Amino acid sequence: MKVNRIDLNLLVYLDALLRERNVTQAANQLNLSQPAMSNGLRRLRELFDDPLLVRTSEGMTPTERALELEPMVREVLGKIDHAVQPRGDFDPAEAHRVFRIMASDYAESTLLPSVLGKLRTQAPGLTLDIMTPSDVSFLDVERGKVDMVINRFDSMPQSFHQIHLWNDSFTCVLSPNNPVLKKFTLENYLKANHVWVSKTGMGVGVGVDPDDVQRLGWVDLALNKIGKKRQIRVFTRHYQAAMTLAEQNDLIVTLPTRAAQLKLNNPRVVLREPPLDIPPLELKMAWSPLLQHNPGNKWLRKLIADTARELDGLEATP
Repeated sequence: MKVNRIDLNLLVYLDALLRERNVTQAANQLNLSQPAMSNGLRRLRELFDDPLLVRTSEGMTPTERALELEPMVREVLGKIDHAVQPRGDFDPAEAHRVFRIMASDYAESTLLPSVLGKLRTQAPGLTLDIMTPSDVSFLDVERGKVDMVINRFDSMPQSFHQIHLWNDSFTCVLSPNNPVLKKFTLENYLKANHVWVSKTGMGVGVGVDPDDVQRLGWVDLALNKIGKKRQIRVFTRHYQAAMTLAEQNDLIVTLPTRAAQLKLNNPRVVLREPPLDIPPLELKMAWSPLLQHNPGNKWLRKLIADTARELDGLEATP
């Protein structure tokens, strides 16, 4: 096969087809008609002498050859996009676009308000579409459908780019009328009723098994290391809901300190240091390799990273 025979548009078509696994959706992504995409698929099959996508009961399934081509095509297109991308063509003061950010309500309440404050002055035409972790899958991020994700992550695909934003300690939030406050020891902490709150990574969650310590997260792993276990009465994936539940007279919520400090002026709760050592959590930001060189994304990623550093008492990066 000679390179001069290849229409580069066909590689764009192939990339869209392999991402969407659907001719109509691939056509919509590229603003083409369905017949035009079907014709592109026919030409691709001739070019590679392979069906590439085969209709099955589960929809369009890529052949072995297509799966072999997928990372190579993506890499080639990424390099071409980087080569032709004008430098410095993103002017935040004049830009009008929507950035889609997946963030837990922990990051949404502790980091994003400061980011929004900067956007109002530096980029007033930008709009943020903040999505919950349950709205987004790893595949969505890989395909570039989401600009960036901000959360705690137990694992991450190696292809994703990621940076550290900050570490956070843990704080207990509870009602001033909670009897456990009379003697806030580890023994009484374990006897009390607790609200579990966590949402790591992304994707639709499943029910929690109270006996599966490995999946319960930082607090319960720390307790397990000293041979202890707490009594969890409520499981939630929402930090704001957990802090509201802390106003009950018989519940303790142990959650990241930056979130807990949002309730400092709430007379219905008090904050206490946990009666055990809990390793800090790490907040990260990650994004698709497809967006690594996108000028708008690069600008917003730096703004978010610099804001996190400032909130952490550090200087912004040059």
